[in-house]
Amino acid sequence: MNGITLFSIIFTIAVYCVALVLSRRIPSPFTSPIITSTAVIILVLSFMDIDYQEYTPAKDWMTLLLGPATVALALPLYQTRKVLMERFKSAMAGLAIGTLATILSAVWLAKALGLPNNLQAAAAVKAVTSPVAIDISFLIGANPAIAVAFVMIAGVLGAVLGPIILSWAKITDPFARGLGIGTVSHGMGTSQIMREGYLQGAASSIAMGVAAIITSLILPWLYPLIK
Repeated sequence: MNGITLFSIIFTIAVYCVALVLSRRIPSPFTSPIITSTAVIILVLSFMDIDYQEYTPAKDWMTLLLGPATVALALPLYQTRKVLMERFKSAMAGLAIGTLATILSAVWLAKALGLPNNLQAAAAVKAVTSPVAIDISFLIGANPAIAVAFVMIAGVLGAVLGPIILSWAKITDPFARGLGIGTVSHGMGTSQIMREGYLQGAASSIAMGVAAIITSLILPWLYPLIK
């Protein structure tokens, strides 16, 4: 591990910790640690002339923590298991419809804007987590890098605007709020909605996983029909 990698890891963790404290003192979707820490890291690394290739080893080391972080989501699932089982059937139906609507709306909007086919394909996988999006992108002819960019945009917008839109639409049920956020903005949205409560986090965690499974199963044969 070279000096730049070590600095990048320490710097990233430190910035995120500060952003986390800020979000607790000023609770708002716009002070989400994902938003503030990302902006600061980009600005500082750009100022120090550290490009993405130099930052990549640090990113790879920190990505290893995604596994334990994902497993940790089992805790809110366990603590809210009774509610989850009571709403299992309606949740699965909503997830199937929501996932399909997310795919169709993304592709049709991209077509309406006149985007090329590779961008339309990348947009189709925007609502699933990055590892899944990368694998699916190869199957439908999308550029994996562009697909990940769409995933990041969807996650950030979902984390910031999702709770606001749900409140504006008078959707106050904790389970429904978590389900909606997890369906369209995967891990980033889940981390934000979990701040509202355990039930929201548990529902979002389930939605994130099920949406990824449904997308993996239907998109390879659905995309050629709608592109």
